[in-house]
Amino acid sequence: MTVSEFISGLPDDRRTVIESMRKAINDNLPKGFEETMSYGGLGWVVPHTLYPPGYHCDPKTPLPFLSLASQKSHIALYHMGLYASPEMLNWFSAEWPKHSAKKLDMGKSCIRFKKAEDIPVGLIGELASKMSPDQWIAAYEATKPEPKGKK
Repeated sequence: MTVSEFISGLPDDRRTVIESMRKAINDNLPKGFEETMSYGGLGWVVPHTLYPPGYHCDPKTPLPFLSLASQKSHIALYHMGLYASPEMLNWFSAEWPKHSAKKLDMGKSCIRFKKAEDIPVGLIGELASKMSPDQWIAAYEATKPEPKGKK
């Protein structure tokens, strides 16, 4: 599936907001990340040209960084920097109430939006700008699990 096919297959209300979120991410994401289809949604990765080892779970896969998905009951934004960087998580948590009256619905790296109209697209763009591929690689390297059998 291509990015265009994914977007065109969305319901109208979700298509509009996901297109807005995608634009905010693409307009603000530091140079070097690549947009792909991954895990059934939109993804932005560090390509093998910048990080040859790839993702530790499957080295043939580029290092994932950010994903956008249309789930059954919500729209989900996965940002691995929020999981790997306490500073970034603290920044985002402090910024959230300045951009939304809704309670932040978040897992380790997943931000869930139940209603499209509640998505602070500008904040999503700002979040996308906060970490370069080199910074993400460094954070990933510092937190990735050791291969099994090595200590």
